[in-house]
Amino acid sequence: MDFKIGAIDTCCCNELNAGYAADGYARARGVGACVVTFTVGGLSVLNAIAGAYSENLPLICIVGGPNSNDYGTNRVLHHTIGLQDFSQELRCFQTVTCNQAVVNNLGDAHEMIDNAISTSLKESKPVYISISCNLPGIPHPTFSHDPVPFVLYPRLSNMMGLEAAVEAAAEFLNKAVKPVLVGGQKMRVAKACDAFVELADGCGYAVSVMPAAKGLVPEYHPHFIGTYWGAVSTAFCAEIVESADAYLFAGPIFNDYSSVGYSLLLKKEKAIIVQPDRVTIGNGPAFGCVLMRDFLSALAKRLKHNPTSYENYHRIYVPEGHPLKCEPKEALRVNILFQHIQNMLSGDSAVIAETGDSWFNCQKLKLPQGCSYEFQMQYGSIGWSVGATLGYAQAAPEKRVIACIGDGSFQVTAQDISTMLRCGQRTIIFLINNLGYTIEVEIHDGPYNVIKNWNYTGLVDAIHNGEGKCWTTKVYCEEELVEAIETANGVKKDCLCFIEVIVHKDDTSKELLEWGSRVSAANSRPPNPQ
Repeated sequence: MDFKIGAIDTCCCNELNAGYAADGYARARGVGACVVTFTVGGLSVLNAIAGAYSENLPLICIVGGPNSNDYGTNRVLHHTIGLQDFSQELRCFQTVTCNQAVVNNLGDAHEMIDNAISTSLKESKPVYISISCNLPGIPHPTFSHDPVPFVLYPRLSNMMGLEAAVEAAAEFLNKAVKPVLVGGQKMRVAKACDAFVELADGCGYAVSVMPAAKGLVPEYHPHFIGTYWGAVSTAFCAEIVESADAYLFAGPIFNDYSSVGYSLLLKKEKAIIVQPDRVTIGNGPAFGCVLMRDFLSALAKRLKHNPTSYENYHRIYVPEGHPLKCEPKEALRVNILFQHIQNMLSGDSAVIAETGDSWFNCQKLKLPQGCSYEFQMQYGSIGWSVGATLGYAQAAPEKRVIACIGDGSFQVTAQDISTMLRCGQRTIIFLINNLGYTIEVEIHDGPYNVIKNWNYTGLVDAIHNGEGKCWTTKVYCEEELVEAIETANGVKKDCLCFIEVIVHKDDTSKELLEWGSRVSAANSRPPNPQ
């Protein structure tokens, strides 16, 4: 196979973080891998593998399995739940991986492993490979020769279906007065981001993205109007999308989070929905075996240039305001923090946004050309970002990763700051200390959202322990923040920089307040009468 599996080349502090790190690595390199031990390690990493499955990431989870001689003996082994059955771990992984291989003899090992890895790459999902602990290193005739080349054949569109889909879509869009384009997160798995931009260039429509697709479409595109996220969209974006008489969604996922509690004002009969291998036009025909990238590229050549929706946006657009200027030594506000983070971004940056209010504040960042952006919206696993930051930074050493992490999330996975230091990474982490799980407060508040406050900089200093390059600081006001950023980008540019930002517990984005109330209403719907 002509590919390179990405893997963290040093040990993480626990299996969950190893899985998150492989997730982050796969986002940067296209595929990742992690290695854990049987059951205790496998069930620990399971949550991260489920997250990678939900985000359509190829990830190879390798488990060191029981000794091959123990299969079928009815023995009870350590690291199991005490039953004479070694299949518990496999059965758990079957629900969150697209292929499973249990290798307990060498005769067919190469076929099983090749099949698992190729399936992961073809389906863009995680796979599980268990290898008996006594097999590695044993000579076998299969291994005495050069590996047999393994070819992954490209998936192809049904050409008749493609032509029919393009014809129907072109007719649908060309008769519309003010159509728009909206990019979704499945453009990544469909490898259709370039084709989407080609379509945007050709048609002249206003262009937006759904929140989980941020970073997949260049935000410097001349017709880009921001993030479409219903009631919490970029200013003026939802008005243009929802008032359009036709909209093409490329790779959307309409879940309760992305639809803001199922409150999007869209009509099915106005929509063309393009999934990685299927196109549905309004209430009418659906075309299978049509690849998204082929469809978008072909459609770009068939659409009339129609900039009406962008011109309408330009007419109603009012430049965004700026946060109120801080008084000297005034307590730092989150909107001021992200104004300064915005000024830090360049083509050499990558932004990692943790689940929480960072979702909404980072959505408002304008990404310059070359700046990468990642967050985990579908699965929304609190704590994901620490491991993902580790993996992404390891995979893309040429970029300075800027991670925005809440204090509650950090408490879940803080240990692998240690691995970042051992890897010599130079990430900048903004630890936003607001004394709790703010996003959960806005969905459903309770005493369980209040956490014990830590001395976060003191914790990182203790983890550092004088080994590696690390710099920490705690900021309370804008003046201290400016000084910290200057230091991180200056004399400490080759260090892991940990900036703890102290903000008020009720200082949240207006978008989170709106989104939280709508998601809460959706979650609390009473049962339908039977």
